[in-house]
Amino acid sequence: MIVGDLLELDDLHIGLAWGTAPLLGRQVTGVTSTDLQDPARYLQPGELVLTGLVWWQPDESSAALRFATSLRSAGVAALLAGEGTHGAVPESLVEACRMHGIPLLSVPAGTSFRAVTDRVYLRLWGDLQARSEGVAAIPDAARHELLTLLHTGAPLGEVLALAVARLGVPDCSMVTAAGRVLASSAPGRTGTREGIAVGPQDGSPFDGWLLRPHTEPELSASAVLHGLAELLAPLATRARATASAQRQTAAHLVELLAQDGPGLADAMAACGLPSGRPLVPVTARIDGAAEPRAASWAATALAEALHGVGAPFAAATDGHGGATALVAAPAAAVTAGLRAAWPALQAELTGRRRLRAGVGPSTAPASGPLRGALVQASYTLSAAADSTDRTVGSSGELGSLAALLRGIPAEVTAAFHDRLLAPLAHHDRENGVSLLGTLGTFLDHDGSWARTAEALHIHVNTVHYRIRRIEELTGRSLGRLEDRLDLRAALLCSPGRGA
Repeated sequence: MIVGDLLELDDLHIGLAWGTAPLLGRQVTGVTSTDLQDPARYLQPGELVLTGLVWWQPDESSAALRFATSLRSAGVAALLAGEGTHGAVPESLVEACRMHGIPLLSVPAGTSFRAVTDRVYLRLWGDLQARSEGVAAIPDAARHELLTLLHTGAPLGEVLALAVARLGVPDCSMVTAAGRVLASSAPGRTGTREGIAVGPQDGSPFDGWLLRPHTEPELSASAVLHGLAELLAPLATRARATASAQRQTAAHLVELLAQDGPGLADAMAACGLPSGRPLVPVTARIDGAAEPRAASWAATALAEALHGVGAPFAAATDGHGGATALVAAPAAAVTAGLRAAWPALQAELTGRRRLRAGVGPSTAPASGPLRGALVQASYTLSAAADSTDRTVGSSGELGSLAALLRGIPAEVTAAFHDRLLAPLAHHDRENGVSLLGTLGTFLDHDGSWARTAEALHIHVNTVHYRIRRIEELTGRSLGRLEDRLDLRAALLCSPGRGA
């Protein structure tokens, strides 16, 4: 399919705002909808970009140029601008597209973006059939039957069941790269670990589809399964475009939440979040990942996990190297869902990369409460990142001093530990007596001289002597609650014990 083919779809009434014949001959690989001002990171080369022009305002003279510059950097095939918001395609956008050599097509108010998207992918399916006719391992009759079923919008499980029946291949499932089952010819079964890539793969450990047979296929059946994967590739491409558009809409919501901008309620509605229901913020990031796309990976992984919660959500990158999501479900359910999905997601990461998440409290869907809850989620994420055995933290579990200290940066806790306990550490290095150990045991036994002596197997008078020495070196009195709390916190900040 080329860009110019869109002008021949009479029922869509798409017009040409600007474009030359060579530019209209560009090949199309897919389609993405966006109303972000800078959507480059969500776009793939060769895609058509659909925009409702919500981002454009008449008094912002440079907005159109910034948008077109973003599209050029992504290498898109063309821009389709909806006329519904402003009544016409702005002249400034026409000039910007002309400057950057981007074909610009107009979509009238009466034509839905969904109709355009569906027609594009139907055409791509037709192109695929024409290219692969007589080449792939699927007989023509079965290919035609499967494509007809796909064109009607049949559930993917029904398509797989028909493929198994017509092609004589083993039962199989369609799963995401992270292992989430999308459909199966035999519900309740998930297939082998190995799978056949379906559609384009972008290198992300969490993105893409796999066709997994439930049993090891024979050589002839393996060739047919590869042909089936090729046949279903446009479906995977469309799903990726839909997910990309959802992340872009969610990114706008996250940006509004961070900046306390107007239109938060409308942005939530655009993301499919129910109005009036409490929301739970979630943050995620990948530690040890230096890749520029680590934030995008974190957003994809977070979305994968949240699908298992079974509640409306919006997930996107947060602009700070991580990802943020809002979920319309109880905090406990969100935490449980993430923890159930996390091992499989972590298994997709290599090296020392670790996937972490923090779940905030359930709160009202208003900017003030949500920002406060988001701060708690971010703090809980930091606490999880400093824990050796926890990957998903919950603000509801911040019920102790130790849990609270886990969210403080390691540099701060180390400095606090040294400031209060360095004299004791110096003493222990120079002598054969551990004052740090005595202090910890004394506080663990609630300041009981007798129980401390028993635990350390020393005389109670020795405990009295050591405690006096601790007080001399630290300048703190263990008879005062405030000083006890300070010293307890300093011990919890010790790298050896962990906060």
